[in-house]
Amino acid sequence: MTTYLVLTAIGEDKPGLVESLARIISDNSGNWLESSMSQLAGKFAGILRVSVNDNNADKLIHALENITDQLKLVIERADADGDIEFQQAVKLNLVGNDRPGIIREISRVLMNLSINVEQLSTECAPAPMSNDVLFKAKANLRVPADLEPEVLQRRIEQIADDLMVEIQIS
Repeated sequence: MTTYLVLTAIGEDKPGLVESLARIISDNSGNWLESSMSQLAGKFAGILRVSVNDNNADKLIHALENITDQLKLVIERADADGDIEFQQAVKLNLVGNDRPGIIREISRVLMNLSINVEQLSTECAPAPMSNDVLFKAKANLRVPADLEPEVLQRRIEQIADDLMVEIQIS
C-alpha cells in the first residue's frame, strides 16, 4: 500500500532548500509527485505531495521533521486523489482594479455556488498607461455539474463594474 503526504513549507529563502527536501524524500524512498513553490517577501513558501510505501512512511515523516533548522513544515497524510464530488473543471481568469477585500468577495461568491477552489494564484501589477494597480487572479475550479458557467461569470461580475472575467470549461 501507499501513503500520500501533503507538506507545506516556509522558511528564509536561500539556495538549496528544494534540494534538501528532495534529498530527504528520495533518501527515504519517497516519490515527489507534485508541488507549487514561490518566493514571497524574502520567504520560501511551498506545498507538495509525496507518495511513499506504507512501510517507509513513518521513517520519511521523522526525517522531514528533522529539517526544522531550515524550514517550518506541516505534514499531513492524505488520500490518493481526495474526494472529488464535482463534475466540471473550470478555469477562471479575472482582472480588475485592486482594492482591499476582493478575494473575500470572490471567495464568498464561489462558496455560495458550492464551487471548490483547486488552485489559485494572484498578483497585483501596474495598469498599462495609468498609475492604477490591477488585481489579477487565475484559478482552477471544480464546479457542480448543474451550474451554468454564465451564472458564475455573472455573479462574479456583479461584485464590481470593473471586473473582467473569463471562464473556460476544461
